[in-house]
Amino acid sequence: MKKAIEILKSGGIILYPTDTIWGIGCDATNVQAIRKIIEIKKREPNKAMIILVESEKRLQNLVDVPEMAWEIMDLSEKPVTIVYENPRNLPKEILAEDGSIGIRLVKDDFCKKLIFGLNKPLVSTSANFSGEKSPLKFSDISQEIIDSVDYAVEENRDKISKYSGSSVIKIWDSNQIKVLRE
Repeated sequence: MKKAIEILKSGGIILYPTDTIWGIGCDATNVQAIRKIIEIKKREPNKAMIILVESEKRLQNLVDVPEMAWEIMDLSEKPVTIVYENPRNLPKEILAEDGSIGIRLVKDDFCKKLIFGLNKPLVSTSANFSGEKSPLKFSDISQEIIDSVDYAVEENRDKISKYSGSSVIKIWDSNQIKVLRE
C-alpha cells in the first residue's frame, strides 16, 4: 500500500485491484499521468475515464450530487459509477466530450485506503488494451501492460472479481436518469 501511494504521489501509474476488476490508475489531477495511461491503453484521447473517491466529502468537492444519486448508491448491491455534469477541480483530459465525469464512491476497504493515502481522486480504467476483455484477476493482465506501469500492487492478485465492471448511470442536473451499463 505504502509503495503504491508513493508511486501515485510522484506522478506514477499503478496496476491495482478495484472494487470490480483490475485497473490502471493514477492521480486524477495529474495531466501527464493521465496522458501516460492513454498511451499505455492505446486509447482514443477523447474517451472519458472514470475516477474513484473514498468519501462523500471528496465526491462533493468534485460535483454537486443530486439526491437521486445518493439513493442509487445506497440501494445498489453492485458497485455503481454515476456520471455527473459540471465537475470541478478536474483536468479536461479525463472528462467526456460533453464535460461530464463518471465517479464511483468505493465501498472496498483496499481502494478506500489507497485513495485516502493519495488524498486525491484516483483514475480507474480497466487494465487492458482498449477494446479487449477486462481482467477479472491479475493473471488476466497482459505482460505488456504490466511492464508499462510503474508499480503493480501485490494485494489480491489471486482474487477473482465477481463483477466484470460497475453499473454506469448518468444523472443530469434535472434528475433525468439513463442507464449506460447495467
